[in-house]
Amino acid sequence: MSTPFTPDVVEAIKRHMNDDHADDALLICRGLGGQPEATGATTTGVDAEAIEFAAVVGGRDVTVRVPWSTTLTERAQVRAEVVRLYRDACAALGVPARGEH
Repeated sequence: MSTPFTPDVVEAIKRHMNDDHADDALLICRGLGGQPEATGATTTGVDAEAIEFAAVVGGRDVTVRVPWSTTLTERAQVRAEVVRLYRDACAALGVPARGEH
């Protein structure tokens, strides 16, 4: 993974996603990551090109990598891209998206 983000930034993003947005990660894996049967998801990586998850499918971890809409160059772009992925995943799954995160 290429990344413009320092290891500390990646860890902070992963921690925030896993602590506050685990349900969103699961929806992204189900709706956009090709794992509609996933029962859990943990954010495992973030780089300039994508966000990566360990999705639980059939009792085992499966790596799921979901690309951003553009190559990221700044940390602030991650939030907007995750919100977009969440909304796109909700639309793909026919699930109503909640308001702003």
